[in-house]
Amino acid sequence: MLRYSFIGAAFLAAAPAMAQTITEEEIRTAVGAIDTEAIIANDAHDRNWLNYGLNYAETRYSQLDAITSENVAELGLEWSYGLNSDRGVQSTPIVVDGVMYVTASWSIVHALDAVTGEPLWVYDPEVPGSFGDRGCCDVVNRGVAVYEGKVYVGAYDGYLHAIDAATGERIWRVDTIENREMSYTVTGAPRIINGQVMIGNGGAEFGVRGYITAYDATTGEESWRWYTVPGDPSEPFENAAMEMAAETWDPSANYWEAGGGGTVWDAMAYDPDLNLLYIGTGNGSPWNRHLRSPAGGDNLFLASIVALNPDTGEYVWHYQNTPGDTWDYTSTQHIILADLEIDGEMRAVLMQAPKNGFFYVIDRATGEFISAEPFVETTWATAYDDNGRPIENPAARSLDEPFETVPSAYGAHNWHPMSFNPDTGLVYIPAQGVPLVQSTDPNWQLNSHQPMSTMSGIGWNLGYLFNVVAPEATPFGHLLAWDPVAQREVWRAEYISPWNGGTLTTAGNLVFQGTADGRFIAYDATNGDLLWQVPVTSGVVAAPNTWEHEGVQYVTIAVGWGGVYGLMQRATDRVGAGRVFTFRVGADAPMPEAEISTRTELVSGVPYDPARISAGLGIYVANCLFCHGVPGVNNGGAIPNLGYSAPGTLENAHDWILDGVAVDRGMPSFSELLTPGDVADLVAFIQGTADSLQPQ
Repeated sequence: MLRYSFIGAAFLAAAPAMAQTITEEEIRTAVGAIDTEAIIANDAHDRNWLNYGLNYAETRYSQLDAITSENVAELGLEWSYGLNSDRGVQSTPIVVDGVMYVTASWSIVHALDAVTGEPLWVYDPEVPGSFGDRGCCDVVNRGVAVYEGKVYVGAYDGYLHAIDAATGERIWRVDTIENREMSYTVTGAPRIINGQVMIGNGGAEFGVRGYITAYDATTGEESWRWYTVPGDPSEPFENAAMEMAAETWDPSANYWEAGGGGTVWDAMAYDPDLNLLYIGTGNGSPWNRHLRSPAGGDNLFLASIVALNPDTGEYVWHYQNTPGDTWDYTSTQHIILADLEIDGEMRAVLMQAPKNGFFYVIDRATGEFISAEPFVETTWATAYDDNGRPIENPAARSLDEPFETVPSAYGAHNWHPMSFNPDTGLVYIPAQGVPLVQSTDPNWQLNSHQPMSTMSGIGWNLGYLFNVVAPEATPFGHLLAWDPVAQREVWRAEYISPWNGGTLTTAGNLVFQGTADGRFIAYDATNGDLLWQVPVTSGVVAAPNTWEHEGVQYVTIAVGWGGVYGLMQRATDRVGAGRVFTFRVGADAPMPEAEISTRTELVSGVPYDPARISAGLGIYVANCLFCHGVPGVNNGGAIPNLGYSAPGTLENAHDWILDGVAVDRGMPSFSELLTPGDVADLVAFIQGTADSLQPQ
């Protein structure tokens, strides 16, 4: 499905007319010079943003200091650019000598003149809309990598693309999915080390086996693949690490048939001195360990940080944040490398604040546990012992009773990048809480559609029901400044909602962050004083960057609401399409007008049989819940809440659900799963729920 085409077609013809200031030859020269050594050399000044997290250490700390706490209030808009995207935008733009590469939803790559915002080319990897239901968490993409004249993007449908950085023409494409009968996706940004492109996949909810793969950056040929969990123990293990891991799984439930999980869908970092690649691994498949590994076990390498040799893919060491994960406590969240003075000794460490609510400091040479402390409230565990194992609350693993997990599966910190400022010594974390109560699903069967079995109709394998009793916690979101040495909070900025954007910190004593309620904010990095803010056209989930061109410092943020929480909830009535904003001191371009949601009235008047409501609830939970949310509870996120839909939507539900009229937009057809009677049940549940919420 071609959503855009190359420069010269209708999409770009509608862009403002500007003189092109960058030639193809200049782009080819600039990006052609980017390799591992160039990415490392950029650390001396940070004028460009060459890696997803700026540098291989993924600090998101820029040494640029022309914008400071003294003049940040003078920031104004230099330009904005519409991404023509109505789903989540999670990309951190890459900037090379005045050329910007940014991705929108559906993995579409936009190349821009970074100084003017002029579009240079647009590359559409043509992800089929029918692939939209293959992932849990929106059709998002976190960005590209650049290397030796090419731009690399991992597309949502699992293909890795190499693109000519100057023209946007495809050079090669390889399939990263080893079994296309399985629901693998790619949402993360590639990393390139020593001429090899590293990429992982998503899909643990759907019953897959996790792995990370390296490809030759020039040819696309596979160099190595490392699995994160063991396969069928009746077959030879791929390596000694898999043999070791298998000892921590109970084979009685045939765990390999559900894949095991452990997908590497985001975090990576690299230490050139140690030549170690660090990856974070995901949750189990199914989530519920009682069903996945009934006798227990740590289930390596789920929810772990693993160090690999990036040249060969050989295992070096691991640390498991959440042994025997049963709460979707992925460790795929941002990994940062730093040198810290701990107990009077300089230590080369890595830091992580994963979903489970603890902040970790780990020796990055050996994997030795140094410390872990909760950065939010945690009910599943109280602390970690001296051996680096959690001291768990036994009730958190109950097979029979519901348990309110704090943090929930949404995480105390999800994928939204954090940052580390060596000047302040603080890490800036987008912390949050989204209440959930988990209880074992007694009807769960692998790859089986069961009414009331959460999202089983589109292939989710969780083994849990949610909120069978009401949660007691309340949602929250805040920016947390955390001292990783003292393991304590220093300051925080409170927000009205979870799911706020990633952070950037600079030598100008600043922290930048976008928010769920549609603001872009700068704080004093030392004390958290709010110094500057501007409203943008939607809620923000991505992280900003900063870069310099011809002596001028700029700050850029890509906005566009979405992601797993943002699919069904939002914190602002600003619902504009994805857009890139670039700011500099003294600029004064007008901000674009925001589009305001018109979904303000509950649906009414659609006829239904009240006797069908109960059956409709079961079908809704199994097929619709995690995309459309609970009908009428709110008016929706990136995907509409059906309780606020127009009456015609429900009256024509057969077209949407069975005929697949929105397949190209990512909504699947359920014609092989549901019947016209099921559709009538769904309509009854949606309209009946909306009626119950109408003012009396």
